[in-house]
Amino acid sequence: MGWLRRGPRRDGDDAPRDPEFAYFSQREAAVFRGRVRETFAELGLEVTVYADHVVDDKGRRFGLGNLAAVCHQDRRGPRVWPGTIHRHIGLVVRAMDGPSALDTLPPEQIRAQLYPRVVSGDGIDAGAFGYARTVAPGLYEVLALDLPESVMMLTDEALERLGDHAQLRDRALRNLRGLPVEEHETVRDADGMCFEIILGDSFYTASRVLDLDGVVRRVTGLPLGEHGALVALPFRHQLAFHPIRDTSIIPALGAMASFAAAGYEDVPGAISPYVFWWRDGTLTQLSEHDAEQGDLRIVVGDDFHELLERLIAQGPDRR
Repeated sequence: MGWLRRGPRRDGDDAPRDPEFAYFSQREAAVFRGRVRETFAELGLEVTVYADHVVDDKGRRFGLGNLAAVCHQDRRGPRVWPGTIHRHIGLVVRAMDGPSALDTLPPEQIRAQLYPRVVSGDGIDAGAFGYARTVAPGLYEVLALDLPESVMMLTDEALERLGDHAQLRDRALRNLRGLPVEEHETVRDADGMCFEIILGDSFYTASRVLDLDGVVRRVTGLPLGEHGALVALPFRHQLAFHPIRDTSIIPALGAMASFAAAGYEDVPGAISPYVFWWRDGTLTQLSEHDAEQGDLRIVVGDDFHELLERLIAQGPDRR
C-alpha cells in the first residue's frame, strides 16, 4: 500500500545522524530546530537554539527532548511537525507568561490537584528540587500540580508557599490512589512467561509504583506477598509488574528487562530503561546496560539471589 503514503518520508538509517537526537538524521534535526526557532519568533520570543534546548532573551531555558521525541514518534512524519511544535510551544509560553496557578487557585483546589511524580534525575534541576525523595538510583519523587494544559512540577520555593511538605505529600498520594486504571494488558507467551502492564494518558501512570500494592490489588484481585514484585517504568504512561510468588519470576525478569529497555527509547517522559525489585516500597535495580558490550544484562545482589534459590527449592506454585 505504498502508494497511499502522504507527506515527506523520514530519512533512512544510513543518513548521517544528529549527535543529540540520534533518531533524527542531521537534516531532520535541522528542520526540527529551525521550526522551533520560527515558532518562538511567531510568539514574540527570540531564542538561541542549542542542541537540546533553547534560551530566550530573558535567560529562560526550554528543553527540547520531550518535543523531539513526540515528533519522532508520530508516524505521520515531518509534515505534522509544524502543528505539533506550535501546540507544544504555545502551551509552554502561556504557562511561563501567564499568572502562576499557585497565585490564582484556592488552596484546597491546589491540594486536590497535587500528585507525586517519579522522574529521571536528568529531568530536574537538583538545586531547585532539594526536597526530592530518591526512589531508586537516578529516580526521584517530586510533587506536581496537575493543570488543564500542563503539569507544574513544584520546586522548593513553591512548596514553601504551600505549607508542610509531609502533609502535601500525603494528600498527593491519596489523590494518586484515587486515579482509575485506564488500560490493563497481560503479556504472556507459550512458555509461561507473564507480566502485567497498566497504560494511560495520565502523566502519573508510571508513578503509581508509589502505590504498587494498591494497583496490584485492583488489577489482579490479590495483594502482593512478602517477596514483592518485579516492576518496570520505562516512561510516564506505562507501569509493568510481576508479583513474585514462584519460579515464574525467572522468565518474567528477562522479558521485563527487554520491555523496559525498548519502551524507554526515544519517548517523551522517559523514566528508566531498567527493571527493579519492589519490596516494601524500596526499589532495587536488577538490570543494567553493559557499556563495553552494548548489551543489556541482569545483575542481582545477595538478597535477590537468595530469594531465587528459595523459590527454586519451593517449586512451582500449586495454587
